[in-house]
Amino acid sequence: MLAGVKSYALEGLDGYAVDVEVDVTSGVPGVETVGLASTATKESKERVRSAIRNSGLKYPAHRITVNLAPADTKKEGASLDLPIAVGILVCAEEVTGRLYKEFVMVGELALNGTLRHVNGVMPLLISAMQKGERRFILPSSNAAEASFIDGIEVYAFEDLRSVIDFLNGAPASPVPKRGFEAVRKHMSYDADFADVKGQTVAKRALEIAVAGGHNVLMSGPPGAGKTMLAKCVPTIMPDMTFEEAVEVTKIHSVAGILDGSEGIVGVRPFRTPHHTVTVPALIGGGAKARPGEVSLAHNGVLFLDEMPEYSRRALETLRQPLEDKKVSVARVMRSVEYPADFMLVASMNPCPCGNYGSRTQTCRCTPAQIHSYLSKLSGPLLDRIDLMIEVDGVEYSELRGKGESESSAAVKARVEKARAIQRARFAGRDILTNSRMSARDIAKWCAIDENGERLLKKAFDKMGLTARATTRILKVARTIADLAGEENILPVHIAEAIQYRNAERKYTV
Repeated sequence: MLAGVKSYALEGLDGYAVDVEVDVTSGVPGVETVGLASTATKESKERVRSAIRNSGLKYPAHRITVNLAPADTKKEGASLDLPIAVGILVCAEEVTGRLYKEFVMVGELALNGTLRHVNGVMPLLISAMQKGERRFILPSSNAAEASFIDGIEVYAFEDLRSVIDFLNGAPASPVPKRGFEAVRKHMSYDADFADVKGQTVAKRALEIAVAGGHNVLMSGPPGAGKTMLAKCVPTIMPDMTFEEAVEVTKIHSVAGILDGSEGIVGVRPFRTPHHTVTVPALIGGGAKARPGEVSLAHNGVLFLDEMPEYSRRALETLRQPLEDKKVSVARVMRSVEYPADFMLVASMNPCPCGNYGSRTQTCRCTPAQIHSYLSKLSGPLLDRIDLMIEVDGVEYSELRGKGESESSAAVKARVEKARAIQRARFAGRDILTNSRMSARDIAKWCAIDENGERLLKKAFDKMGLTARATTRILKVARTIADLAGEENILPVHIAEAIQYRNAERKYTV
């Protein structure tokens, strides 16, 4: 007897249909799996056999052939356990009727028949829906993830026996839909700008950076508050839209780090990999071409604490995603593309001991040590960072003072006004912030008067700026003007933007 069950698998963030064909014939009992299955997928025969028997269902003592079509695409993981088991039970006449043909089924089986969580369900469901599928059967642990997708009917079950009973006519209710706004309301951050004492210049720079989507580098001695400032950055970013949340959730689901109880990422990601991170972990890759930290930070913040401690090779790989806002992971068997539209926030000490240029501490480093420490930061990488600021330690009066600092909510309100100006400016285009402006956009929207030209030329000559650094000054100046509600870029905006590149000469060796 022959049975066919519909399923789906993932290639990066895109799902593709897998037809699970099961043929049970007379002969020596055994299972043969064909269709370019990985080791984990081939091992499903043992899981499926035990799950069927331990669920009180009949396992046919015949020759079983399982074909996973298309045969030229590699199938990985254990998500095809459920459709294989259902196909075998159809052939064993444990499933009556043809209801099973209406569903796409995905799920890993435990030996006792329990359905286990599957990674990547949201992108899988969206891809299947776009190709016309409307009804799905999933593990109950994936129900929250599926509840945010409209236009589909999802049934979630705890075990194989429940699935078979449903396919044989037992009543069951589909997963209820949930609203994104209601879920997002109880998601929050632990940090707030009101908790940061002093650091007025750094706060201003971060406000500008978030308003225009610019990358920022903070330099200062240990304990100055660089990490705390970085953790506050997501709190002043505009709330994620549902579309942005879905994009982030798809990546986190594929990576296996999604919170199953919520089913969606409701706040902007804040990723801070350790300085020992490898290139594949940072950019993406490995045997299964998994998304890296740059993609996990999509629509959020990638924070590199003590940037010179990272390997130069790892830092140089950031140049492409910082420009293209995406990363391509190529392997022998596959090539996948992941989005990587993140805001880079980096911090560093000015020298190995951290006290070079400090008002209160003495630096103990030699010029050679400082040179070696800063040599990890190449000119092309620094060119892609729009604001470079120095963060010094706070005074005791600032630290213990009773005055209240401005809250993240107040800063966020100004950021959202500036972002609204930019959305109107770039309406109808795939650009949301000033940092993404092209050369043509800069010529149109960053015109400056004669005084501004003289100021910019003087900075270009004295600071030895590159063409890329000069255009980034114009982009930052455009953002400063937007925050001020000015239609035109004034010399004062150019001067402030130049100020945020003054530190570049200290880092370029």
